[in-house]
Amino acid sequence: MTRLVVISNRVSIPEPGKSQAGGLAVAITGALDEYGGLWFGWDGEVSETAITEPTTVQRDNITYATLPLSREDYEDYYLGFSNEVLWPVFHFNLGAMDFRLEYAKAYQRVNDRFAHALSNLLEGGELIWVHDYHLLPLGKALRKEGVKDPMGFYLHIPFPSYDLLRAMPGYRELLDDLLHYDLLGFQTNNDLHAFRQAAIETFGAVISGDTIECNGQKIRTGVYPVGIDVDELTAEAEHSRDNEQARQLKADLGERDLIIGADRLDYSKGLVQRFNAIEALLTDFEHRRQKTIFMQIASPSRSAIPEYDELRRQLEEMAGHINGTYADLDWVPVHYLNQTFPREALIGLFRSARVGLVTPLRDGMNLVCKEFVAAQDPEDPGVLVLSELAGAANELSRALLVNPYDVHAIASAIEQALNMPLEERQERYQQMIGVLRRNSLLEWRRRFIEHLSQQNADAT
Repeated sequence: MTRLVVISNRVSIPEPGKSQAGGLAVAITGALDEYGGLWFGWDGEVSETAITEPTTVQRDNITYATLPLSREDYEDYYLGFSNEVLWPVFHFNLGAMDFRLEYAKAYQRVNDRFAHALSNLLEGGELIWVHDYHLLPLGKALRKEGVKDPMGFYLHIPFPSYDLLRAMPGYRELLDDLLHYDLLGFQTNNDLHAFRQAAIETFGAVISGDTIECNGQKIRTGVYPVGIDVDELTAEAEHSRDNEQARQLKADLGERDLIIGADRLDYSKGLVQRFNAIEALLTDFEHRRQKTIFMQIASPSRSAIPEYDELRRQLEEMAGHINGTYADLDWVPVHYLNQTFPREALIGLFRSARVGLVTPLRDGMNLVCKEFVAAQDPEDPGVLVLSELAGAANELSRALLVNPYDVHAIASAIEQALNMPLEERQERYQQMIGVLRRNSLLEWRRRFIEHLSQQNADAT
């Protein structure tokens, strides 16, 4: 069986007795365990100087090879170009883009360094799978190092429209970087279409079926929506009923309905609009006062970037304002938690909620909404209120879909969810859980690797 090499910005090295960080890490580890192989990337550490020799750790038949980032590269490659240029542009927020030449240079420098360090670990005859926006140029950099093996790239975030993309300095070079992979994977048809249109407008690419011919390259493209492990999450949700925290939550709620949101603290998640929607709910539907609790978990994120720190302060002020206006002696409507909770605790909260509120302004997929659905009790499921601008909306059409900028529409959807009859809730749940089972995390992994393997066969 062909050896698999995975490259991502961060590498999750499993530790004995500890569960892995998330489902995606589990899926990648599973693929590497099946094929045997190497997982390469940043170890999350910051050094004072640039380190070029990776540290390797062996776990069964998987080698984990990692490098730290220098302080300069952390600030300019990771916080700078990746998260103050690419992230806002790819999430349709040009106003948050902060392009600086030193950021662009660091982005290319780190990708070149990764390519050089990785090339020394390759054996030849492998499948190479690169992940996400931090590493757009890595394929081209590996080709310069003489690597000829099939390379696939998967984008976990949205791909912007051509008009947005060309507002970013250096976009032609980044598009050309993507043309050096053999297989490009996207979350949705919209993302694939946006990439193809950009290639046509910029380079005069020719599209034939799922293939793009451009600049002398022939690249296969496809849509591979990331999923979840439904059986695992369902089992966790069942188990959460016996969790002491879950029982205490149910006791504290009493007859009140729980509306829950759980997101990384990021401006793309629509949290400001969501808080405004909760205030609109309490204003427009007065009977929900005293009867409803909104819990928003916002895991800290990129606090070194000013926009994120400002968002945290803004949400704290909004929660205080809503509670100051509507709270009573025995009821506080908004519970805002700016901290990270383990997944098993979140699954228990999802199981207890009547409404899952997932309203990003733009998202590549959004796995939280899928986890919410999987966590529900089939006999008495909660209702998902989902942004139509999340990639998952293409699959979860039986959620209540909303425009994330329309706070009154979100409030009305919450009211509809809380009033929804049991039979309708069950029907919506059954349809969505069926989709999640068909588009599982394992199916995502299997399809991408299968198509990359076909590229390998075609090349030989």
